[in-house]
Amino acid sequence: MFEEKRLPTVKRLQKMERVLNFRQPDLTVVCENIHDPHNVSAILRSCDAVGVPEIHLLYTSEKFPKLGRKSSASANKWIEVKKYKKYPDLRKVLKKQQMIIYATSLDPSARNIFEIDWTMPAAILVGNEHRGVSAEALQIADQKIYIPMFGMVESLNVSVATAVILYEVCRQRWQAGLYLIKKDQHWLRKNLEKWTKP
Repeated sequence: MFEEKRLPTVKRLQKMERVLNFRQPDLTVVCENIHDPHNVSAILRSCDAVGVPEIHLLYTSEKFPKLGRKSSASANKWIEVKKYKKYPDLRKVLKKQQMIIYATSLDPSARNIFEIDWTMPAAILVGNEHRGVSAEALQIADQKIYIPMFGMVESLNVSVATAVILYEVCRQRWQAGLYLIKKDQHWLRKNLEKWTKP
């Protein structure tokens, strides 16, 4: 017996439209060779929470993660996931969108995330749990960034680090009023159709 697909209620549609209006089309996250799919799923949830509409999976040495079913309880349903195997292909896409690529790094030249102007178009590139962002990925980045830490450990879990960065981005964009700007109607309709597709 086939399960009947329920159409979204008016209340549900209103929530979807409200959420879409908060989306930040000029903000994205790039996950490079992240091994644990649970970390990718956690990053997706953080992206949904702050209004990131799509993320990019850059996998050159690891298999693409299995993110599970696109249920309404999963952030995977609400965020578009794009996949790449080559660094130049990803850079070309991001630069076409005029994004500044920020890569997490412990390099001395890296800038504190609290010193960055996050109201500009931005792609946040995070790397593998053990190796971090690769040398190849750093070459396509425009700027290296770091999260200031005051304890004995050098870094946070990749999903936690991504959430910390995203909420600094969110704070700046909220203060600048970017979350209150109404989205283009064509963009809204297109994404609403995606979200309501059975």
